[in-house]
Amino acid sequence: MITLSERTPAPDPAALDFRSADKKDVKALVALENRCFNQDRLSARNFHWMLEKGHADIILAEQNAIMAGYVLILYRRGTSLARVYSLAVLPEYQGLGIGAALLKNAEQRVKAYDCVYLRLEVRPDNVGAIALYKRLGYRQFNSKQDYYEDHSEALCFEKRIIYPHPVFRLSVPYYRQTTDFSCGPASLMMAMAALKADSELTQAHELQIWRESTTIFMTSGHGGCGPHGLALAAWRRGFNVEMYLSHKDVLFIDGVRNPEKREVISLVQQDFMRQLAQTPVAIHYHNVTLPELIEHLDNGRIPMILISTYRINRNKAPHWVLLTAHDPHFIYMHDPEVDTEHHASDADSIYVPIPKSEFVSMARFGRSQLRAALIVSRTG
Repeated sequence: MITLSERTPAPDPAALDFRSADKKDVKALVALENRCFNQDRLSARNFHWMLEKGHADIILAEQNAIMAGYVLILYRRGTSLARVYSLAVLPEYQGLGIGAALLKNAEQRVKAYDCVYLRLEVRPDNVGAIALYKRLGYRQFNSKQDYYEDHSEALCFEKRIIYPHPVFRLSVPYYRQTTDFSCGPASLMMAMAALKADSELTQAHELQIWRESTTIFMTSGHGGCGPHGLALAAWRRGFNVEMYLSHKDVLFIDGVRNPEKREVISLVQQDFMRQLAQTPVAIHYHNVTLPELIEHLDNGRIPMILISTYRINRNKAPHWVLLTAHDPHFIYMHDPEVDTEHHASDADSIYVPIPKSEFVSMARFGRSQLRAALIVSRTG
């Protein structure tokens, strides 16, 4: 595989061949990357990881063994979401429609994976790329500060690829959890910020809620936050809260073997229950249904759901997410966790589409099949 010299005639986009990259293409991909970008470049190691371990596709555009450009697509496991991680066309080929052709190929590829959205990020000063994305039907849905290597902002764009139904979408600001154990506080902070604009989205507030809500122990590591503590934290901050639990047992105790830790978890829940009895927080002991959750969304109330992340990252830990939208096929969530080790970005965790059947299976945890939800709403 060779790259195109600047004296080589540019190919006709209609005559380009498109194929998936393999390890033999890495050297040419790195050369193309270095021609196209001055910073935020992918290395040979990055490309090898994408091809060997990443949940990714790399589509090449070439003619006569000349690589003119590529698009790299990342898929988020367990969801119906894909993201363009990188798109590059050699400088002498730009303006010939190759970028558009690569994106159209990417759209066909993700459609075959039943992905409902294709997303991407772009610098605000990349006027040509923004014009291309808009022309192809992409729309801006968010922006992220300090995203690129030079601290530039990123504009987040998306295009709906399949099931062109209207989406009921709440306006919910995104907050990324800053620790491995604070998904609950981060989710609650997003819910409160959606309901009250001046709610604090800071790490100090995140850790304060964690201190108020923690079970003290989990199966390993720092204590996680259960629904009882989080409900109290929301109520103390002036919000209405309803709690749905599938059973009355002590939560999160099944995976803890140490008798002393089990006793502490039990005592913490008993104390939370004592405090909740002095509040108007309603506790419903039944499995909340998907139609009930959708009704809450339609009425501007925000559901926090405890899920098992096994279908997403093969990790069986309990994890809090926020429901933010729905349509006839999907339920959408804000996930406070961003898997940066696997090249994810905030755009992979905002309004994440989950097939409704998949969500029902995901929204339970542990041997007891615990189902837990908090519904957060304004007072009055």
